[in-house]
Amino acid sequence: MYSLPGATMSAAPASIISSSSFVEPLLLAAASPAAAAAAANSHHQVRQRGHLVRTLAASSSSNTLLRSDFDLQEGLTTDVKRMLRQRQKKSGGGREMLVTIDNLKRLCIDHYFEEEIEGAMATGACTRLLHSDDLFDATLAFRLLREAGHDVSAKDDVLRRFIDGASGDFKLSLSNDVRGLLSLHDMSHLDVGGEAALLHRAKEFSSRHLASAVRYLDDPSLAEYVRQSLDHPYHLSLTQYKARHHLRYLQSLPSRDAAVERLAVAEFQLNKSLHQGEMREIKRWWMDLGLAEEIPVVRDQVMKWYMWSMAALQGSSFSRYRVEITKIISLVYVVDDIFDLVGTLEELSAFTEAVKMWDTVAADSLPSCMRSCYKALHTVTNEIAEIAQKEHGSNHVNRLRKAWAVLFDGFMVEARWLATDQVPTAEDYLRNGVITSGVPLTFMHIFSMLGYDDPSTEEEEEAIIDHMPSIISCPAKILRLWDDMGSAEDEAQEGFDGSYRDFYLMENPSRSPGEAEAHMRGLIAREWEVLNRECFCRRTFPSNLVQVCLNTARMVSVMYSYNKEQRLPVLEDYAAMMLVL
Repeated sequence: MYSLPGATMSAAPASIISSSSFVEPLLLAAASPAAAAAAANSHHQVRQRGHLVRTLAASSSSNTLLRSDFDLQEGLTTDVKRMLRQRQKKSGGGREMLVTIDNLKRLCIDHYFEEEIEGAMATGACTRLLHSDDLFDATLAFRLLREAGHDVSAKDDVLRRFIDGASGDFKLSLSNDVRGLLSLHDMSHLDVGGEAALLHRAKEFSSRHLASAVRYLDDPSLAEYVRQSLDHPYHLSLTQYKARHHLRYLQSLPSRDAAVERLAVAEFQLNKSLHQGEMREIKRWWMDLGLAEEIPVVRDQVMKWYMWSMAALQGSSFSRYRVEITKIISLVYVVDDIFDLVGTLEELSAFTEAVKMWDTVAADSLPSCMRSCYKALHTVTNEIAEIAQKEHGSNHVNRLRKAWAVLFDGFMVEARWLATDQVPTAEDYLRNGVITSGVPLTFMHIFSMLGYDDPSTEEEEEAIIDHMPSIISCPAKILRLWDDMGSAEDEAQEGFDGSYRDFYLMENPSRSPGEAEAHMRGLIAREWEVLNRECFCRRTFPSNLVQVCLNTARMVSVMYSYNKEQRLPVLEDYAAMMLVL
C-alpha cells in the first residue's frame, strides 16, 4: 500500500500553505508490470472485467476536539454573522451581499449561516440582479438562485440579452469582462434539461475567451484562478478542493473579509485534524480485520477507500460516519476481488445465498476467506443499523440486507456472463454495472446513518433499492462510465476487459475508440443533467443527501483522471491539502 510522506500543513491563521509540495502517489493503483505478473500468477480464477470503484459517502470519527477549537469558531462565526447583517442592511441583498454568500459557499463555511443566507436570497434584490445587464451580476444571481432551488431560466431570465441577435453568439464586447466570463463559465455547468444548447454555447464562449485572456493578465493570482476555473469547473469539482484555491485568491485581493478568511482557515485545520484521526482508526480496523493477509490478491488501498468517504461526507459533524462508510467501501472492494480472483461459480453462488440469509451460521460451509469477509460485512452493517437506530429511532437493517443481496446478485450476473461466454449488450452491461459499482449499496448505508426515513413501508424501501431514483443512479452511472473509459491501468487483470467501451465497439464496429469515448462522455453529461434536475428542481431528498450524491459524482473524475504517467495529480493535490499525515 502506498503511504504519504510525513509532511505537515502549516496551521498559520493568516494564510493557507500551497499544496504544491510533493506527495507520493499514495492513492494510485497503477501496478508495475512485475507486480501485475505476480498478481496474475496468484489468481485462482480471473473474471475479466474492468475495475469497479465502489464509492462513496460517509460520516466521521471519534476525535475529541478541544474547547478552544469550538470557542475560536464560535467567535469567528459571530463576527461573520454581524458582518452579514450589516451588509444586508447596507446593500439590501445586492451585489456585495451575493458575492459574500458566494465566498462563504466556495469556502465551505456556508453551513454556519444558513438562516442569514436564506433570508438574503429571499429578497427581491437577488431577482433584480438576475435581470441585470451586467454579465457578472446576472450569472451570479442565476447560479445562486438555481443552487437554492428557485425556478429560474437560463434563456428567458439571463442569457438572452447577452446574445448578439445577428450572429446568434454571445456579444463580442463581453470577451474583455474576465470576472463576468468566470461567472458565465460557472453557470454553464448547471443544465437541468432544455438548456443544453444555450449553456454549451456559454461554456464554449467563456472557455475560449478566458483561455485567451489568461496569457495577458497582469495579476498572477487572477491568472492562476482562471486556469483553475477552466481545469476544474466549480460545479463539477470537489468543493473542499476548490475552497483552498479560492481562499488563496481572496488573500491576494486588496479588499478582504478578515473574519471570513480566518473562519475558513480554522475550518480547514479542524477538518484536517479530524481526517488524520479517522484515517488512523480505519487503518487499525483494517489491520485487525486481517483480510489482506488471508486473501493476498485483494486490494490493500485503505487510503484510497477513505478518500471516497472524505469527499462525499464533508464537515466535522460527519466524522463517525466517514469511518463507518469507509469500512463498507473497503468490504465492497474485497467482495469484488473475491468474485474476480478467488471463487468458483459454485462457491460464489453459495456466498450469495449466505448473504441473503443474513445468518453467520449460513456461511459455515464457505471457504475460509468468504467466511471472514461475510462475518466482517455482517458485523459492520449491523453496527451501522444500530447507529441509525440510536440516533434516529429507525432500524434499517432489512433495507441494508436487501442492498447487499442486490449487490451480490449483480456480481453473480457478471460471473455467469463470463462462465458461459455470454456477451451482454452495452446497455445491459451498464444497467448491471450501476449495481456492481457499489454506489447504491453505499448510499443505502449513508442514507440510514443520516436518518433518511421517508420510505415508511417495506415495499417503498425495496422500491428505492430495486428501482433507484436518479439521485442514486446518476452518480453510479457516472462512475461506471468514467471507470470504463480505460484511462486507468490500476488492476492486474488479464485478457478481455469487458468494459462498456468494449461492448459498445462490438455493437458499433464502424466506430473508433475515440468515438466510443466521445459517446461515453456524452452519456456522462446527460447523467449530470438529470442529477442537476433532481438536486436543483425536484428536490425530493433532503439537502444533506443531495450534497452526498453531488460530492460523489464530483469525486469520480478526480479518482479516474490519470495522466500519461498513470498518476492522479488532482487526487494527490487533494490528499496533500486535506490529509497530509
